[in-house]
Amino acid sequence: MRMMLVGAGAVGESMVKVLQWRDPRGEWLEYVLVCDFDAARSRQVVDMLHGDERFTAGQVDATDTEKIAAMAREHAIDFIMDAAPPFASNHIFDAAFAAGANYGSMGTWSVPMEHPAYGTGIENSYTEPMTKYNFDRHEAWREQGNMAVICMGIDPGVVNVFAKYAATELLDELTEVHVKDGGNLTIPGADPDDITFGFNVWTVLDEVMNPNVEYDADRGGFVVEPAFAGKETFDMPEGVGKNTLVKVEHEEVVTMARYLKQYGLKRATFKISLDENLITALKVLDKLGLRSLHPVHVDDADVIPRDVVAACAPQPKDIGEEMEGKMLVGVHCIGKKDGKHKEYFLYQPFDNQESMRKWHNQAVTAQTGFGAALSIELIGRGIWKDAGVFSPEYFEPKPYLRLMEESQYPYRILELK
Repeated sequence: MRMMLVGAGAVGESMVKVLQWRDPRGEWLEYVLVCDFDAARSRQVVDMLHGDERFTAGQVDATDTEKIAAMAREHAIDFIMDAAPPFASNHIFDAAFAAGANYGSMGTWSVPMEHPAYGTGIENSYTEPMTKYNFDRHEAWREQGNMAVICMGIDPGVVNVFAKYAATELLDELTEVHVKDGGNLTIPGADPDDITFGFNVWTVLDEVMNPNVEYDADRGGFVVEPAFAGKETFDMPEGVGKNTLVKVEHEEVVTMARYLKQYGLKRATFKISLDENLITALKVLDKLGLRSLHPVHVDDADVIPRDVVAACAPQPKDIGEEMEGKMLVGVHCIGKKDGKHKEYFLYQPFDNQESMRKWHNQAVTAQTGFGAALSIELIGRGIWKDAGVFSPEYFEPKPYLRLMEESQYPYRILELK
């Protein structure tokens, strides 16, 4: 595999560290061009890999489709990995197609309406629903003979594999899938009024504040509600404890509905645990119009409010050493086995202090990068192989779980009573 990474932030950094560790002799990972808008950041990440000549640094604007495609051709790239902010995803996806390369991502771009209708029908609240841009181009990718795999992080990503495994190995009928993203990360001694963005600021502003979506076949399909709906308390295992979760717009509800209906799926949700300070801050930013992508004229300059927020907010890569605790991301699967009601919680725990010791990256980003790296390995080794646009549920889940075991990226299967 000759890979181009577009986006050398904290997740991209985590990803290439795992890839180097998984294939130190270059048996399937031949070359990686690490690119970012900030050339110095690309070089910084490459320098972390201790002189491994397979990794080189480049500079590119992730929204410049033609430049990405040209660089891919110049470096004989056969796989482009998108680790850039969501607004660039469609550009990178199109660049991979134009270059005749395979493509991977950890999420997709969506555009909510200014005045969402809410209720049944995702198209009534989004001008561009998540994953639609990608799946609409499945036939074109299939005819060209290239493969795009979207949603390859932890969630979406690992949890999608878990859901497929539950459908094919644990249950005869899978009726409900509920993704739960939580943890007990804390920063000891932190100011109680601090606001922490554990993930890419742009991504948080998008997915958390967008109208949330769930899949409910009995209510007509996709159901859209305002942000922060569906609050529940869920007792996380591994000593993580009770998490208060809210619904968030996330790709799993769409991809699972696409691939798991054949196993009986009737309902799918995504919920995440959010700090109360962050929720308050996001509500304020939204009411002040600071999530907007529309330029605002200030003195002699036009500025995009969201760019200002993203630049001023604390960056995830800068807060790792202070945090203690775990991330825990899993999927609650409900169905039947041998005619009996069954419930399982399949999850992946990731300890922050262990992550800092081993990877020098905080748990939120390292957990995502690790999940993506294992998907890339399956593509690089030709285990995930097809033509068209897919997400992880399309593939046989056992090879991915075997890689998790080999790489000590632990997972657990807990039967709930």
